[in-house]
Amino acid sequence: MPAERIERMILLIRRQRVILDSDIASLYGVQTKVLIQAIRRNIDRFPIDFMFQLTEMEFQHLRSQFVTSRWGGRRHRPYVFTEQGIAMLSSVLRSRRAILVNIAIMRTFVQLRQMLLSHEELKQKLQELEEKYDGQFARVFDAIRSLMAKPDVPPKSRIGFRTNAED
Repeated sequence: MPAERIERMILLIRRQRVILDSDIASLYGVQTKVLIQAIRRNIDRFPIDFMFQLTEMEFQHLRSQFVTSRWGGRRHRPYVFTEQGIAMLSSVLRSRRAILVNIAIMRTFVQLRQMLLSHEELKQKLQELEEKYDGQFARVFDAIRSLMAKPDVPPKSRIGFRTNAED
């Protein structure tokens, strides 16, 4: 199972990384309704932080994000699964394929988390460099401003002849 395929299925909804029920069903090679039936028979295993159903507004917004519909005329709002919910699916769906898919999905989530951590480290280092160099550039700008400022020396007298009107 290529990680890139799984990465494209991971969405950010309600500040959580989730995968749609239809995408998970396609990975497992089952129909979405079969997946949902299995979950409903084991609903106690799926608290709100493992799985939730999209609101109508979220569903409409998500639909508008896809130019070509991959929804197949769904009548019901989809369920989405967090990383913990996907891990819990392994206890509900026990086929060999489900086990392999779960392993691939878990590895993809771990890779994403590692990428985000390295991104945060890079962001922090960049911020430290900016703070360091901002101080140095402030000194440069102060020096330039002092060179551009008018000197406090009184003006010299004019050279040349004076007319009676100037006296």
